[in-house]
Amino acid sequence: MALFLLGRRGFQRAMTAIRPYCSSVASGKKPVNGVDLYYEQTGRGKHAVLLLPGALGSTKTDFGPQLKSLAKERFTVVGWDPRGYGQSCPPDRDFPPDFFERDAKDAVDLMKTLGFGKFSLLGWSDGGITALVAAARNPDLINKMVVWGANAFVSQQDLKLYNEVRDVSKWSARMRQPMEEVYGVQVFAKLWEAWVDGIAQFVHRPEGSICMELLPLISCPTLIIHGEKDPMVPILHPEYLLKHIKGSRLHLMPEGKHNLHLRHADEFNTLVEDFLEE
Repeated sequence: MALFLLGRRGFQRAMTAIRPYCSSVASGKKPVNGVDLYYEQTGRGKHAVLLLPGALGSTKTDFGPQLKSLAKERFTVVGWDPRGYGQSCPPDRDFPPDFFERDAKDAVDLMKTLGFGKFSLLGWSDGGITALVAAARNPDLINKMVVWGANAFVSQQDLKLYNEVRDVSKWSARMRQPMEEVYGVQVFAKLWEAWVDGIAQFVHRPEGSICMELLPLISCPTLIIHGEKDPMVPILHPEYLLKHIKGSRLHLMPEGKHNLHLRHADEFNTLVEDFLEE
């Protein structure tokens, strides 16, 4: 649900490279759970942080300001492309009923493969849902968690919003172009429809649950951020997370939309840094 709201940069296809932001970013692939997962890593701090992108998202398209500007001396920041997204192709992406559980296991196992024993999670949209699952399933590994644009269930209202953006040919060319550069015109259209079908399947579960039953298992300090102008995630979703994740807190950004970490990157980064260092 993240991608159609973004302005995106061009997609680079180098599998292994060192590229400068404010400091160098190392990138490559690691074999994890039978697939080669692409990742980027920057910073030299003791506090490891994993960035989890939104639907069809990738490190480059979703987290440029965070890789660039989160404090390198305090944090080691890792971004990744979930299986079937971005540069973690092959395999082709699919959306079985457990795709959030699969992504959560991939994310945690990638961090283990990279040598991190404990780390924090920053999850946006679908990546926020993945973070919720990962934190619930791995309480001993997760230090802290920040989620925004995430939901633990799918309502009929949500389903209506998803179906309204199903047909990418109705999007503006500006909105389509970045994803078409990543996946190609036809693949992007089919993949987006597949995602809509994938997220819609949860509406048939009791209460539309994606991970409602897992929220009480989350024990790490959790910051929920919500943009009050988010057109895709109604306020009831962050309020539900706040109520059901023990000790969590909610921060509202009055001018924030779904991609608040990109539109208001400085404010977002400062908020996250302060929370992670508490």
